[in-house]
Amino acid sequence: MTGKTNTAPQDLLKKDFYEYVNYDWLKTAEIPADKPATGSFNELSVGIENLLMKEVKDMAQDIASAPSELMKEFLKYYQLATDFDAREATGTAPLLPLLNKIDSLQSFADLNAQFPEWTFTGMALPVYLEVDADMKNATTNALIASPPSLFLPDKTYYEAGHENGAQLMNVFFEMMVKLFKMLGKNDKEAESIAEQAIAFDKLIAPHVKSAEESADYSKMYNPQTFEEFVAHSTELDLGNLIQGLVGAKPDQVIVTDPTYFEQLNQLLTQDHFALMKSWLSVITVLTYDSYLTEEFRQTGGLYGRTLSGVAEEMPQEKAAYYLAKGRFSQVVGLYYGKKYFGEKAKNDVHQMVENMIAVYKSRLQTNTWLSEATRKKAIVKLDALGIQVGYPDEIPAIYQQFKTVSAEDGGTLFNNTLRFREITSRDHYSQWNKPVRRNEWELSADTVNAYYHPFRNVIVFPAAILQAPFYSLDQSSSANYGGIGAVIAHEISHAFDNNGALFDEFGNLNNWWTEEDLAHFQALAQQVIEQFDGIPFAGLTVNGKLTVSENIADAGGLSCALEATKQEEDADLPAFFMNWATIWRTNAKTEYQQLLLSVDVHGPAKLRANVQPQNLADFYSTFDIQPEDDMYLAPEKRITIW
Repeated sequence: MTGKTNTAPQDLLKKDFYEYVNYDWLKTAEIPADKPATGSFNELSVGIENLLMKEVKDMAQDIASAPSELMKEFLKYYQLATDFDAREATGTAPLLPLLNKIDSLQSFADLNAQFPEWTFTGMALPVYLEVDADMKNATTNALIASPPSLFLPDKTYYEAGHENGAQLMNVFFEMMVKLFKMLGKNDKEAESIAEQAIAFDKLIAPHVKSAEESADYSKMYNPQTFEEFVAHSTELDLGNLIQGLVGAKPDQVIVTDPTYFEQLNQLLTQDHFALMKSWLSVITVLTYDSYLTEEFRQTGGLYGRTLSGVAEEMPQEKAAYYLAKGRFSQVVGLYYGKKYFGEKAKNDVHQMVENMIAVYKSRLQTNTWLSEATRKKAIVKLDALGIQVGYPDEIPAIYQQFKTVSAEDGGTLFNNTLRFREITSRDHYSQWNKPVRRNEWELSADTVNAYYHPFRNVIVFPAAILQAPFYSLDQSSSANYGGIGAVIAHEISHAFDNNGALFDEFGNLNNWWTEEDLAHFQALAQQVIEQFDGIPFAGLTVNGKLTVSENIADAGGLSCALEATKQEEDADLPAFFMNWATIWRTNAKTEYQQLLLSVDVHGPAKLRANVQPQNLADFYSTFDIQPEDDMYLAPEKRITIW
């Protein structure tokens, strides 16, 4: 496939296909000190990171020569981020006004009096309000209410007897105590704030969804009238807050987590007010810990490093680059996409996506278990699928508002950041009840990833992933189909996974299935759950229910890409399957693998490489896999959905 000789023992192929294909790479792959893993995705990301960091650093020496006005604003912000002397000189002082704002609160009435500016300026609340597509009217933006995030990765970590929960919370406590001492608190004060914040966090935990529960999109849609919603709290003036944010009284608020809001009145009481204030202070510190001194940033990363097993915090200059790029992500992405991908490659890959859609359509047309009525609806959805490749034709207009105030004009990294956050927040809430911007990208073009958006019915393939081993002119077409072809078909398959199948061609939550077809599909999805559920990995086991949507998409993606490969005159099935295993090569810290097993809807990379080919008859004939081989799966246990 790549011209390199594989030195793996030949018998390994039939024992562990992933280990066989990646044998040489696994022997030498080193995890960077500031990352929890390395692999095909990570290696591409590091290459792009090194490329752009060098170019950005060079451009910052002569901002006038930057290729666009937006890049100039980014570079000015980057200069502030990399002015480490200035950041050290101001210390932690820039954060104190925000914390004083919280400290001055004496009651919920004091907090309510500051609505909606409190939220516009980026201050936290125990209620998260956002604007996004109405899942049953996906052309229009609705107001959506969710619980805040927990300190630990998932509510299951709070359960008695959880292996890592108590230990991680101790690390979190110690980190917060250190941070508040850096902010001028004495030991007793710092410990009290951390203890109270954790106590409030533990009050929240029993009433929010687990990662497994959150993986079911349909359970996110719980519309309530405005009056019903604001009645959830007698202390927090949700009505005043909402009307201030969106400028009107919405007919409804869509609640993602009804149980949490049913408990809100018991959570937000005067007895809990001091706990909530400390919780607000902790959230605020964690929001800005990367914008101050180097010691503060390093300390603020302690919990995250422990959680994922990372040896070191990201180097200072790299962290500053990512901090600046995070604010101007689409600007930097567009620069990267146009320079390193270009219009010709964009059109070529777009055609490849269309080819994969045609293969998918053919498979739907010849599907043996769907009724004619459901099949027609599925094809209508497929025909309406939006395709976004490489980089967007234009980036959101809000970037035009990002005017960086330079140090010469009194600007600092912190005050520019606060201003940009407020601009972003006001723009976000202004979109309520307005048309959904369907073509707006949610990933920048320099991101090594791809996605399907069920509310918009679009698939997106940023330029960064369209490289080897996923895609290259130096690889055979079969290898490319095993890489980017399977990724493309994977994203198409998300339109028909256990979540995507609930949405119609417009992105509306709308059942387009016959009762019999839906029951059959759900039975197949249950088989996918059972195929993965309980597989031992990294000292834990796979949660088949949490990962079912991605596993359905993997299965559909690989089988459709295989069919496309077989249509080629020079089809090379060994290269196809081997590149599939190559793109999932990964070396990761055990702590990180265990974290992903708890919260990630994607299964472990090794299992994605090994299990999915076992469902395909061509895998057995290609590599002469026999019943006595470890890679063999009995025909009656093989699962095919799409």
